[in-house]
Amino acid sequence: MEKEYKILLTEDDENLGMLLREYLQAKGFKTDLLPDGEEGYKAFMADKYDICILDVMMPKKDGFSLAKDIRMVNTEVPIIFLTAKSLKEDIFEGFKIGADDYLTKPFSMEELLFRIEAILRRTKGGNAAQEFYQLGKYKFDTQKQQLLEGDNTIKLTTKESELLKLLCTNANKVLERNFALKTIWVDDNYFNARSMDVYITKLRKHLKDEPSVEIINVHGKGYKLVM
Repeated sequence: MEKEYKILLTEDDENLGMLLREYLQAKGFKTDLLPDGEEGYKAFMADKYDICILDVMMPKKDGFSLAKDIRMVNTEVPIIFLTAKSLKEDIFEGFKIGADDYLTKPFSMEELLFRIEAILRRTKGGNAAQEFYQLGKYKFDTQKQQLLEGDNTIKLTTKESELLKLLCTNANKVLERNFALKTIWVDDNYFNARSMDVYITKLRKHLKDEPSVEIINVHGKGYKLVM
């Protein structure tokens, strides 16, 4: 049986908070929703959480202050910040405190889910997401970051593995460039976009001997893994 991961969610926007909690619970995460930083801290001290999702702008105690308090008692628990701000100074502040990731509102629920799964794979090495994908004759092991074919093993880099995982979860559908960039590279700037193009080329080389699998360009939108 897969472990049920527990999330601490602090969000003072009642509608958004309830929406996020319902979505995360539907995806199998036990989720506690608190309306401000003070309540969030009390909940954190009273229970054990696998990941914290903290809104930055909250009454009584903001997300940065809450994260600092959490880090005083636990240096390991992953933290994702949610904020309407997109200033670089705020992003740097968040990472200085010890954030694992940062999402700027508005964001898609699916993007948040991918960020959570990526962090849990990295920190827990567990079953936060599907572990294997069959790509024609290749078996893609997302945990070991390998493409397997009999005795032949192709070792993937972390970026290659994360990008292929994203393509697999969207197989035969368009994977939008901006979504992939923000999910894996955090920022969809020009240099990261060029970097992603390089990794797409590398993945195509890895899969070139399997004619039933192809990564195609969708002009003006992104990529599609066709199987």
